[in-house]
Amino acid sequence: MARRALGLLMLVATLLLLPTAAGAAPAPTPPSIDIRINGTNPDGSRPAASLVIVLGLTLLSVAPALLLLCTCFTKVFMVLGITRNALGLTTMPPNQVLAGLALFLSLFIMGPTMSAINDQGVQPYLKGDKSQSQAFKDGVEPLREFMYEVTREDELALLIKVSGEDRPANIQAVPLTTLVPAFVLSELRAAFIIGFVIFIPFLIIDLVVSASLMSLGMMMLPPVTIALPFKLLLFVLVNGWSLIITALVGSY
Repeated sequence: MARRALGLLMLVATLLLLPTAAGAAPAPTPPSIDIRINGTNPDGSRPAASLVIVLGLTLLSVAPALLLLCTCFTKVFMVLGITRNALGLTTMPPNQVLAGLALFLSLFIMGPTMSAINDQGVQPYLKGDKSQSQAFKDGVEPLREFMYEVTREDELALLIKVSGEDRPANIQAVPLTTLVPAFVLSELRAAFIIGFVIFIPFLIIDLVVSASLMSLGMMMLPPVTIALPFKLLLFVLVNGWSLIITALVGSY
């Protein structure tokens, strides 16, 4: 009994002393986080790595808008989509396939422009040879020239008239807020023209098939289903994909 009482007393004393020991231990301090964004490194030669990361993340956030509005992606994707509709295929090829093909065709077409942007703006800035403003000004010039060459004068004059600005003396005087929408309007117009040309032969096939079914009294058969094999056969025989891609690349 005495041993059991002594053991119980020691257990109670241990439980009473545990909170005191825990309170006496020093509290852990959280690690400090210090984030600094400077324009240049301490030696002033190159931009800080943190600033380059921030600029890269910013560029990634606006990349979809730049891809849609400042490159040939919109026109290429629209032409591919119109071709699919002209064939009578609603879901094949899927939108993901068309978008991927349009993306790589856009990279192929925009390759020289992107190389010029990298040589004139990005690399000099990363090497510390140019400031941010100068690198942006020099880097945007190849893109401006690309859009200006594709943009029709009618769309550009319309945007200048709507904005109320004076007629610019040269390409450098055209603001991007005017050039970008004029470029997009020109691309949409060109895509619709190409789509019209693509639709004509397939529309003729639909008319011939419909007239043939009417003359044979097969009015219950859907003309779209009957015409689809002939459309696919015509598209394969003329090597349609090669013709369309060649026309798209050649338009730039």
